[in-house]
Amino acid sequence: MKKVNVAVVGATGMVGRMMLKILEERNFPIDKFYVFASKKSAGSEIEFKGMKYPVEELTENSFDRDIDIALFSAGGDTSLKFAPIAASKGVVVIDNSSAWRMNKEVPLVVPEVNPEDVKWHKGIIANPNCSTIQAVVALKPLHDKYGIKRIVYSTYQAVSGSGVKGVSDLEEGLKGNPNKFYAHPIANNCLPHIDVFMENGYTKEEIKMIDETKKILNDQSLKVTATTVRVPVFNSHSESVNVEFKNDFKLNELVDLLKNSPGIIIEDDVKNNVYPLAINASGKNEVFLGRIRRDESIDYGINMWVVADNIRKGAATNAVQIAELLIKG
Repeated sequence: MKKVNVAVVGATGMVGRMMLKILEERNFPIDKFYVFASKKSAGSEIEFKGMKYPVEELTENSFDRDIDIALFSAGGDTSLKFAPIAASKGVVVIDNSSAWRMNKEVPLVVPEVNPEDVKWHKGIIANPNCSTIQAVVALKPLHDKYGIKRIVYSTYQAVSGSGVKGVSDLEEGLKGNPNKFYAHPIANNCLPHIDVFMENGYTKEEIKMIDETKKILNDQSLKVTATTVRVPVFNSHSESVNVEFKNDFKLNELVDLLKNSPGIIIEDDVKNNVYPLAINASGKNEVFLGRIRRDESIDYGINMWVVADNIRKGAATNAVQIAELLIKG
């Protein structure tokens, strides 16, 4: 595999640092390597593969050099400004923010689900929302086989999804200190409020899951609804996913299908209290499924419990997997 020149934008943030770790773990073939961040972090050093790299301030001239792939994790405003600049210089941007996800000119990719979509990129590829990624890994094989009619998402999302401020609020709240970031205390609490509220009463996070699911599965006819909840867990998102199919199924065949699908590990032995747990998914790159059972209130439906590390598979790992698709051609 040929070596490529790689940049990480937002390298000092939570997801940026995990991107460095994943690139290292997966032995991504890198020739020249660059790390960019805000002016505040510029001048510091980051260690990567046993070498130290200077953190450079991201500017409009940062991509005036031979960079092949840039992994962006620096927020939507930064991506809106700098991703087109990078793309204009021949760099392929893999962007972790929500800035480009619903742009019709930009593929929204989960490598286990729609790898073919990387082929029509025009310089920018979007990494989906963390809660969407783990769900669609589970939904794709089911949609292909049985035809999904409707999806109901209920999520239980870790504070790491909010970055260091969310983590700090939980840490401080457990010590009895007041919250500074969330609207209410997160310690010993559940907040049905992720991102901002929209006019229709949904949060932006819920709308992201609805719209992104349809785009990634390439089916605008899907009926999708969501309630997203922040819970006092440090890492890994858990989701209750209710699915109604167009066609009937045998439960054992459905479970076998999932078991043999990429990126999925089944943990479903309720007699021995085996089911996916956030604490066990943390630090892993796979999506864990369990509690798979018929929804007996409808003709063709199931419930399942879907758990994944939101900083790894929900962000950094997925981005690096997209980069791997690019270099494979």
